[in-house]
Amino acid sequence: MTKCVTLISVLTLNLLATPFWQILILIMEIMKWNGWGYSDSRFFFNKKGQAEFTGKRYKLSGLIIPALKDWFESTFGASLQHKTPATPILNSSAVHPPTLNETFVEELKSTGIPFSHDAEDRVFRAHGHCLHEIFALREGKFGRVPDMVIWPNCHNDVVKVVELASKHNVCLIPYGGGTSVSSALECPPEETRSIVSLDTSQMNHILWIDEKNLTAHVEAGIVGQDLERLLNESGYCTGHEPDSMEFSSLGGWVATRASGMKKNIYGNIEDLVVHIKMVTPRGVIEKSCQGPRMSTGPDIHHFIMGSEGTLGVVTEVTMKIRPMPEYQKYGSVVFPNFEQGVACLREVARQRCAPASIRLMDNEQFKFGHALKPQVSSIFTSFLDGLKKFYITKFKGFDPNRLCVATLLFEGDRERVLQHEKQVYDIAAKFGGLAAGEDNGQRGYMLTFVIAYLRDLGMDYYVIGESFETSVPWDRVLDICQNVKERIVRECKDKGVQFPPLSTCRVTQTYDAGACVYFYFAFNYRGLSDPVHVYEQVEHAAREEILANGGSLSHHHGVGKLRKEWMRETVSSVGLGMLKSVKDFVDPNNIFGNRNLL
Repeated sequence: MTKCVTLISVLTLNLLATPFWQILILIMEIMKWNGWGYSDSRFFFNKKGQAEFTGKRYKLSGLIIPALKDWFESTFGASLQHKTPATPILNSSAVHPPTLNETFVEELKSTGIPFSHDAEDRVFRAHGHCLHEIFALREGKFGRVPDMVIWPNCHNDVVKVVELASKHNVCLIPYGGGTSVSSALECPPEETRSIVSLDTSQMNHILWIDEKNLTAHVEAGIVGQDLERLLNESGYCTGHEPDSMEFSSLGGWVATRASGMKKNIYGNIEDLVVHIKMVTPRGVIEKSCQGPRMSTGPDIHHFIMGSEGTLGVVTEVTMKIRPMPEYQKYGSVVFPNFEQGVACLREVARQRCAPASIRLMDNEQFKFGHALKPQVSSIFTSFLDGLKKFYITKFKGFDPNRLCVATLLFEGDRERVLQHEKQVYDIAAKFGGLAAGEDNGQRGYMLTFVIAYLRDLGMDYYVIGESFETSVPWDRVLDICQNVKERIVRECKDKGVQFPPLSTCRVTQTYDAGACVYFYFAFNYRGLSDPVHVYEQVEHAAREEILANGGSLSHHHGVGKLRKEWMRETVSSVGLGMLKSVKDFVDPNNIFGNRNLL
């Protein structure tokens, strides 16, 4: 018999007796307003010049990272003597006063749905995590921000808000976890109507779990870490783990066509979704049944997924779930060079035996990861590390300036995992790969969640940086990696950057026909009068290079406003016209006016 369970997020359970406004204040205290992540978690250099990571939330927390300072200074030409600290406190008086639609506000009051027009609430939801957004916040500069924030508690609340917004011609911008890196949450400066941020964070419940069909019906505002923790308590998981899963929301995943690090087993978001409910100005979109597949014309889910808040608000999602894996094992492989590492990943994909996750770092990222290694606790451990390095570089002849590393994660039945592990390592050996141990693999995945905090540290010392991604056919992977990295270096020099930039990449997800490639670049901006503009010019050139080399506009970050200039050439004029026709029918008055995509 099907078992249905109703669950409430841990945060809500702990705060049921707490007034709503106190909950909001608590959340604001927990999260940084002008940087990434938790307020109590950050990198800093202590008085001895050693790096540390604060807080207690991560495995790196409280540990000394002795090699980071030397890597940081030698890579960027930076100095701990040159500091650019962030504005510590949000200055409310610097925020433009709200433009309120009074008739909308009066009718909203009668619904009992919480709302606010306080400066702090509005600023917090006015941005994602693009470099220019965070850089401006650190300097205490605020552009157009929402005039109001509304917190619906359920699907019916959203229906009421959308109806009122349509009636009074108010602009709505959906807000989930705020992790966008495509300028998707920025308020259009040309918008003259009152702008309302529709914050879905209170819609954070798992409404039911169906154990017979292995599905869960979930409110779209729940963030990834809460979703997985609550499912785990009942013995299940979704397996969808994007790098931002601590803070990004289910609705955001749907709206951007997200991908996770374990997609090889569990699939991307489009593979996990069974049913979506979305509220639009025309009414509610949903299918009539939750069958696993239908042949009923074009799939309306694929108009919703990737719509980036331009058509409506995703309120509820039915997802596939799986029993939690019995066994999990990390691993790593070191290759003599990036070319052989890519060839190995290609063969693993060809044989369709990819583990839950397989990610290949180039040499610069390998060195970067080594610089983040915490201080060892014993002479014996240090001795073993030295032996490994000697074996790889001296005995096996790997060049430290060319070698690269792949991190692995296997999940499932124990016996099958061990068989699978042997198969992958046997393939790696054919391409010169050497097993490099579980610890290196596990540490690589641990760094996934703390690496975003490094950008804030860099900005403290005149270093700005960002990541961006693409998907590309296998026969173009090596060319795109080389050409884009070289283009970044060349553009930085041409734009007057006085110090050599960091330009590096990794292959993060593999498919039958290609792979996702992540690029990272950063530079020391001392001597530049407008560093953000220079950065944006370089990133723009890098995106042009990606497209010229056969790469996609985005693999999973989405388009937003940052990349929409390339949409026409990406989907063709006819394809763009189709998207516009859907927008015109569903939202003829542009109530969802964030101006993403189109």
